[in-house]
Amino acid sequence: MAPGRRAAAAAGDNVPVHWSLVVPLKPLALAKSRLSEAAGGAMRPRFALAFAQDTVSRALCCRAVRDVVVVTDDPLAAAELAALGARTVPDSPGAGLNAALAHGAAEVRARRPGAAVAALNADLPALRPEELERVLAAARQFPRAFLADAAGIGTTFLSAAPGTELRPAFGGPSRHRHSASGAVEIELDGVESVRRDVDTGDDLRAALALGVGPRTAARCAAAPAAWCR
Repeated sequence: MAPGRRAAAAAGDNVPVHWSLVVPLKPLALAKSRLSEAAGGAMRPRFALAFAQDTVSRALCCRAVRDVVVVTDDPLAAAELAALGARTVPDSPGAGLNAALAHGAAEVRARRPGAAVAALNADLPALRPEELERVLAAARQFPRAFLADAAGIGTTFLSAAPGTELRPAFGGPSRHRHSASGAVEIELDGVESVRRDVDTGDDLRAALALGVGPRTAARCAAAPAAWCR
């Protein structure tokens, strides 16, 4: 049985281990550039914010999650996500996605040195708390673990147990990089909402088929029909 399958077998454990999640978010004007063809330049930042709001609000509903730290330099996004209950910190490294995630993890452990930390994409608008809970339960069996995205190329989730460095390697073919770094791949069925990140119009339609959160649904309702069909 592969290590990832061992993680799957352990995923029914009783909940606690209160995780701190780190969610990175670019300035909205720069976020989701590949969505422009589907959503248009003006709507794209609004979709990016809606995705993040639905991701954060549903993550905070997960029983295994203690808190969510959002790393962003966008003042509107910071205010909106703080209103949902997230803690926001500026992207003070300003050196890209992985530096932002490492900074967020350091911020968590500055307050709680023994925290279990996980990085979670900000573009999971179909996220279901119970599916995230299963992923977290599997992750806690290993020092570091990750979940591949729906395409099987990237990563939507990376965890680090207490006392373990996160060492994020997101971007592009990050599934291979995280595996090569020693993180265990979590192989669970029925956690599509945690895998389904949204970069393109096709991704958005796939997320809609799973069932998105209310903010993304509202954005789609206000958009031209072709964008969300």
